[in-house]
Amino acid sequence: MFERSSGILMHISSLPGEYGIGDFGKKAYEFVDFLEKSDQKLWQILPMGQTGYGDSPYQSYSAFAGNPYFIDLDGLVDEGLLTEEDIKDIKAWNKKDYVDYGLLYHVKTPLLKKAYEKFLLKSDDAGVMEFKEKNRYWIEDYCLFMALKERFGGKSWQRWPKEYKFRLKEAVAEAKASLDDEMGYHLFAQYVFDKQWRKLKKYTNDKGIKIIGDIPIFIAGDSADAWANEKLFDFNKYKKPRKVAGCPPDAFSRDGQLWGNPLYNWKYMKKTGYEWWIERIKASFDLHDIVRIDHFRGFESYWAIPAGSKTAAKGRWQKGPGMDLFNAIKKRLGDLPIIAEDLGFLTPRVKKLLKDSGYPGMKILEFAFDSRDENDYLPHKYEENSVAYTGTHDNETVVGWYDVVDSADKKMCDTYLAKIKDVTSPEINWKFIETVWNSDSVMALAQMQDFLGIDTNGRMNVPSVPDGNWQWRVDEELLTDELVKRIGKITKKFER
Repeated sequence: MFERSSGILMHISSLPGEYGIGDFGKKAYEFVDFLEKSDQKLWQILPMGQTGYGDSPYQSYSAFAGNPYFIDLDGLVDEGLLTEEDIKDIKAWNKKDYVDYGLLYHVKTPLLKKAYEKFLLKSDDAGVMEFKEKNRYWIEDYCLFMALKERFGGKSWQRWPKEYKFRLKEAVAEAKASLDDEMGYHLFAQYVFDKQWRKLKKYTNDKGIKIIGDIPIFIAGDSADAWANEKLFDFNKYKKPRKVAGCPPDAFSRDGQLWGNPLYNWKYMKKTGYEWWIERIKASFDLHDIVRIDHFRGFESYWAIPAGSKTAAKGRWQKGPGMDLFNAIKKRLGDLPIIAEDLGFLTPRVKKLLKDSGYPGMKILEFAFDSRDENDYLPHKYEENSVAYTGTHDNETVVGWYDVVDSADKKMCDTYLAKIKDVTSPEINWKFIETVWNSDSVMALAQMQDFLGIDTNGRMNVPSVPDGNWQWRVDEELLTDELVKRIGKITKKFER
């Protein structure tokens, strides 16, 4: 199912461009060309869902909808839905080295609504209706949710008037009638997102490059999924979570991590044949070639924290669906190229679930050099059915890590890498890249920041820190022909 290959991890938002955030426009196509010239076969991105508070792609308003911020404005100009005059201000305010989400909300969203108004005047809606029918499982609930969210000033649905919070029949009918235009805008935005993404994906695939997508195990509490499908979640009669998701205390966090996502009602999901999960996986593979499932260990057992807790310390492990879910997915959708994010505390049962699934797990080189103990992240232990990374979006860049790592761990790292005869680069970031490219893992990936040798200033996310994340953008002037040649050289060297 997988072939020996390599690629680059960089989200859509991190692409260069003129409109405040990376998008599906010209610079995305140029990045695909960069991948092709450097002999890469994989482009890994983060979840493409519509972000809300905190700007995290792992906390989206929908498990199915795309982020309208990724829509290419030049494409809308080409269609006659916007003019060059319309988009000149956002060009002037663009920050080329980071994403300004406040700017996007106040400037790009009104532009998309303006494009929608012109679309209503000049376009045949046959394509939109076809898109709506194809996505009928989720699209109407999402559009109504977003329209109501605007009506109620952006408040969480938990704070809406009770007739809307509880989706009373009369209230839903009233909202659909009175918010028809607002719902139409959100349908339009999803249609354009889908159309532009499919065009970019085809271009990418035609170059022999596969796109690795990413889906979080949990959904955001403030989402259309939670609002419209309360039986699927562990809610009480007031549609409030009984318990929420997180991670237990460990060596890195005394109080653990309190994510706050609602937990699934796995018993009810089983009764439905796991229909929601099957639809979610199906939709993800409709947009990507390979899919990474975040927090895979949570399907064996997950950390359940009483709602209202201030930390994750008082949580308890609860049993997940295990292979029952994945057998149901395989029965309906067949064998799929899924990557299991199996990081964290792995019990024998979690390891058995990974083995039974057949999915490759992840190996993170930054985790290998703990001088206190030998671990499974040392590269000589990487089995073929795994995916090797220098680090992920949740980790420091390699240079950032090396700058602050404990002296004993740094010594272990230097000693270990010096013994690998085929790893010859002098720079630490390139040593890491060569090491994972040299490994037995079937796929090898590194963040774009690691190819560029960027320090902590290029870090994408610091878990459990609410501000300052998901903002990094690449400077296109750094994507040089020299870099292309260097990446291509090591890729050929290690037969990727």
